[in-house]
Amino acid sequence: MQTTFTPDQLQDPAIQRSNEVLRTCVHCGFCTATCPTYAVLGDELDSPRGRIYLIKDMLEKGRPADEKTVKHIDRCLSCLACMTTCPSGVHYMHLVDHAREYIEQTYKRPMFERVLRWVLSKILPYPGRFRLALLGAQIGRPFRGLLPDPRLRAMLEMAPKHIPPVSRNDDPQVFAPQGARKMRVALMTGCAQRALNTDINDATIRLLRRLGCEVVIAEGQGCCGALTHHMGKTQESHATAARNIRAWHREMQNGGLDAIVINTSGCGTTVKDYGHMFRNEPLAAEAKAVSEIAMDVSEVLMKLDLPKGETQEMKVAYHAACSLQHGQQIKTYPKDLLKRAGFTVTEPKDSHLCCGSAGTYNLMQPEISGQLKSRKVATLEAKQPDVIAAGNIGCMMQIGGGTKIPVVHTVELLDWATGGPRPRALSQE
Repeated sequence: MQTTFTPDQLQDPAIQRSNEVLRTCVHCGFCTATCPTYAVLGDELDSPRGRIYLIKDMLEKGRPADEKTVKHIDRCLSCLACMTTCPSGVHYMHLVDHAREYIEQTYKRPMFERVLRWVLSKILPYPGRFRLALLGAQIGRPFRGLLPDPRLRAMLEMAPKHIPPVSRNDDPQVFAPQGARKMRVALMTGCAQRALNTDINDATIRLLRRLGCEVVIAEGQGCCGALTHHMGKTQESHATAARNIRAWHREMQNGGLDAIVINTSGCGTTVKDYGHMFRNEPLAAEAKAVSEIAMDVSEVLMKLDLPKGETQEMKVAYHAACSLQHGQQIKTYPKDLLKRAGFTVTEPKDSHLCCGSAGTYNLMQPEISGQLKSRKVATLEAKQPDVIAAGNIGCMMQIGGGTKIPVVHTVELLDWATGGPRPRALSQE
């Protein structure tokens, strides 16, 4: 794609990167075939190619974002299925992230929307605040039908029926391995996950220790920054990301780390991009070092000797989170691990399509999200599984809200198969 940025514009590193991305696009349209919003809405401007044209026009002209551009960029899930499909290697993620930052800087949203986005940015990344908000949502849920805005109703509906107690395993500490130490790893405990489902980190710690890992919960870590990053709130996202970088880099220098383990794939995609995010900042070297050892939990488990389990009478439908299969290009590891542990694994039709969770997307775009959720649940239920497994808390909450089939994290099943407790979701059947 030909671009016409001026030499002055190209002095901006963000414009420079977007120019590189735009120039790789050849207008082929392969991306439209796997774009969930294009599949649902059928509008060219709600496809990656259409959004690329809008972004290009906005950035080249250096004009403030307009309502039309904002509408179609907001509708993007950032599922990154287009990046998997693209034969030219267009790095759409960096382009749309820049567009969102530019929109945040140049477009004044309606008051209610500004307040809503501010509230989400001040609650979701903080487990204590989020836990209180969930309690409030539980109280307000019976009255959700009275709320005029579907986004507010979606927020009340997101709250789980049971809010788990705080897990002290998420506190800064070091867990010794069981037996000889094979690896020393830091576990990212996350933010929303610590309020919504504490079983995931608990199961991850047990499993890693059982397989010979010393597990570090680093002092000072927190939210990865993804939630605010995808809202275009760069200052906030970089502030939280910087705290993680400093926390993990201290561990890398002091006791050494073989990996930073991430069991929420949406976070993993962002942490692996820290090197790019901080490329022009004082923390560039530290961010790059952190990104280079950041791994999804399935990547780490593939390096360890997961014992081969006996065949179990349980059929698992595996849901491939977009941030894992498209963002990190990890497609087979979770399924391979589940099969090795003895489970029968199946995948739904159109497994490349998003479930509609996508960070705060299900809260900000509930209608489109709801259509994608219904489609995903239908394809999963068609496999008639005993349980649904996924590697991302957002997907688990989204799918779990639409089916009575238990939904668990992949590590919960692997922990159970290797000596851990039966996943709570299965015990509540």
